[in-house]
Amino acid sequence: MLRLGDAPFIVSLMGLAGLSMLLPAAHALAIDDHPTSRAFFYAALLSGLLFLMVALAISGMRIRSLGRSHLVSIVGCMVLLPLMLAVPVAEAVPGTAFVDAYVEMVSSITTTGLTILNPDTLPPSAHLWRAQVGWMGGFFIWVVAIAILSPLSLGGFEVTSGAEIGQQGQSASLSVSPSTRLRRYALRLFPVYGGLTLVLWLSLFLAGDSAFVALCHAMSTIATSGISPVGGMEGSEAGPLGEFIILVFLVFALSRLTFAREERPRGWRSLLVDPELRLGLVLVLVAVALLLLWNWIASLETGSGMSLSDGLRKLWGALFTVASFLTTTGFVAEEWNAARAWSGLSAPGVLLLGLALLGGGVATTAGGVKLLRVYALYQHGVREMEKLVQPSSIGGSGRQGRRFRRQGAYAAWVFCMLFALSCSVVMTGFSLIGGLGLEDSLILTIAAFSTTGPLIEIAGSVPMDLASLGNAALGLLCAAMVLGRLETLALIALLNPDFWR
Repeated sequence: MLRLGDAPFIVSLMGLAGLSMLLPAAHALAIDDHPTSRAFFYAALLSGLLFLMVALAISGMRIRSLGRSHLVSIVGCMVLLPLMLAVPVAEAVPGTAFVDAYVEMVSSITTTGLTILNPDTLPPSAHLWRAQVGWMGGFFIWVVAIAILSPLSLGGFEVTSGAEIGQQGQSASLSVSPSTRLRRYALRLFPVYGGLTLVLWLSLFLAGDSAFVALCHAMSTIATSGISPVGGMEGSEAGPLGEFIILVFLVFALSRLTFAREERPRGWRSLLVDPELRLGLVLVLVAVALLLLWNWIASLETGSGMSLSDGLRKLWGALFTVASFLTTTGFVAEEWNAARAWSGLSAPGVLLLGLALLGGGVATTAGGVKLLRVYALYQHGVREMEKLVQPSSIGGSGRQGRRFRRQGAYAAWVFCMLFALSCSVVMTGFSLIGGLGLEDSLILTIAAFSTTGPLIEIAGSVPMDLASLGNAALGLLCAAMVLGRLETLALIALLNPDFWR
């Protein structure tokens, strides 16, 4: 990989990852958990030593900064970096197999948030490490999407870009190397990313959560990982106020216009016409209306009335849960289970799976198909129906509108087909290798590809136990999480011969 120019990118992330281990080490020391503190501190020392050795070994190498090499680096980071991140977890939790710790770190860095370890046996600092790795993975996706995937017309940008998929567009400056873009956007976006996390942390702390729980939930919300040390919102002390605060911050997973100032040509008014925000709002309202209709029908069948306060609580539970799964966060409202039991909705898996598949916005921490692709297909369908009435009409306003309806919709359709094909292959693998049934295979596959790990606990009739899976099935699960995070088009672009010339 060093021959491809990947070394500086990967090695710098190794150094940052080793340095970040000092935070859970300090937290464990503060709560007098000395074995856990030593595990993270020694892992930080080993990671720092490895970083120095590799950095010295490649210091004299001349490396070509190509978008191709950095795309390979992204895949390498998602696959290789968890090997180092899993070391303190395996050492801090006695009896933990390294394979399980590796799966845990792949789940965290891809912001999936599913867990194979028993949360009750994990020390608090290990929970902090899981949330912290997920938070770092979310920022990694922010920077990579804008600095690497956008110039290559990948990651959802192929819908609006005029360039071929996997090729540099004319708007991308050839004089600016990918490494320079990475540094530039990292310095530009980190104050926004860190500032949002800090504000959410303080808000949840003032709402009633402890500082530790508030920090974990703040990092998990901004990164849409859904990692919680207390089992989600049911164990939170913030209550409905905390859920409302988290709901407000979920908007940053619906559109990059909420945090990318250069993407708003008309200022904040651009949010009013942003297709991703508008489509996300429509999907949330429609899903909430369906859930309330189900509750109303159930109340008529059982003959039980619904008071105004009960109706408002169930409305809030549905609204928060629907928005959380649409952004692939996976937090469940405290009133959600009560509403399910009251209405007889035993397993709302189809609705939640569908929301997670649609996902959030392009260049955000959310996973899934992405709302912009869904909007492109919707616009294409509307245009085709217009042509049935007026066959000679010309759609779109100028070149931009016509390109979005044709090439953009075509690229979105290609991605959806690749997404469906990948899901089918992974589902078959889970059935053959892991011995899972159809329902479990479907839930686990969608949870991995949409980076919505909490689906395995709530989408099915009973929560899934990943500890029973063999190493081969766990390897397939890791591959599915990485593929879902980086998307199929990015990996297929690596197979394009023109991309390597």
